[in-house]
Amino acid sequence: MTADLDRPSLPLRAELAGLEPYGAPQLDVPHLLNVNENPYAPSAEVVADIAHDVALAAAGLNRYPDRDFTALRADLAAYLHVESGVELAPEQVWAANGSNEIMLHLLQAFGGPGRTALSFAPTYSMYPEYARDTSTRWVAGRRAEDFAVDPQQAAATIAAEAPSVVLLASPNNPTGTALPTATLEVLLDAAARVPGGCVVVVDEAYGEFRRAGTRSALDLLAAHPHLVVTRTMSKAFGLAGARVGYLAASTEVVDALRVVRLPYHLSAVTQAVARAALRHAPELMAQVGSLRVERDATVTWLREQGLTVAESDANFVLFGVFDDRHAIWQGLLDRGVLIREVGPEGWLRVSIGTPEDMTAFKDALVEVAGL
Repeated sequence: MTADLDRPSLPLRAELAGLEPYGAPQLDVPHLLNVNENPYAPSAEVVADIAHDVALAAAGLNRYPDRDFTALRADLAAYLHVESGVELAPEQVWAANGSNEIMLHLLQAFGGPGRTALSFAPTYSMYPEYARDTSTRWVAGRRAEDFAVDPQQAAATIAAEAPSVVLLASPNNPTGTALPTATLEVLLDAAARVPGGCVVVVDEAYGEFRRAGTRSALDLLAAHPHLVVTRTMSKAFGLAGARVGYLAASTEVVDALRVVRLPYHLSAVTQAVARAALRHAPELMAQVGSLRVERDATVTWLREQGLTVAESDANFVLFGVFDDRHAIWQGLLDRGVLIREVGPEGWLRVSIGTPEDMTAFKDALVEVAGL
């Protein structure tokens, strides 16, 4: 008998058989423009403050951290008040290890067997995976040609599918499209009529990059207790390596998440890093302003080359349309520029980097695409 025959089989869930884990390419190239990171590392002053606070936290690592991270929640509420003008109690804020874990908490609490999660494609590729991992039925409606969500059509889909969770990225990933307040209000009204209740989650991972005049969904929280607005410190704060995501919602929503979260899920070190960074929010938001300018310039340049470009309120731009987008992607990579092959067929997405990054991207694209 062979060793393989002696090896016992694993009781893997049937829906996971043969699947590959999520992951964008992580390659060592000069210009990393594929996963929407902030290209600017924290300043020496920010690094020093983080290191100081982490050292203080390290002295108490023999004890469990504050299970409900009350100080961090207060700091996040204060930040959102400055950033969006919305007053929140700390009890209305929740945090986790990246907005990915925030989403998983939401699906654990409000999804599950016999329930449905709904979104509108193309959108963030992890949403159906959150649904799969929580045994939640997944339904994806369609966006319009310009990647907008048609409010009446979407409301009809909500009525027909009766989801317990609606996931709406705004700005949307990978398209960069923001959700107008009027559209969101229509969807919130439709969700309020779903039998048994429906939570509407607006994923504002790129919210700080929105253009002037684009409102945050935070403005609607007070009037809609079934609304959840999620954010992250990975993008605007340049803390992708720290893994800190958070949300604002009613206290009832937050209390439901406290039931499903693992004990002490947010380490003392993570809490210390996040609080130190929040003290430097004005400095970090100044970088956001320069990235907005670079994004808008990139959109203009791409259109001047005759390419189709989606409107973007994020720190990335979706552009195309190419007969062989993989060849374009590979050609850029061969020249040291890594972007993302994602979204509808023929489209590519470039994250906004430093001016040097964007010059390298433009030069490579002209050469590869023959613009």
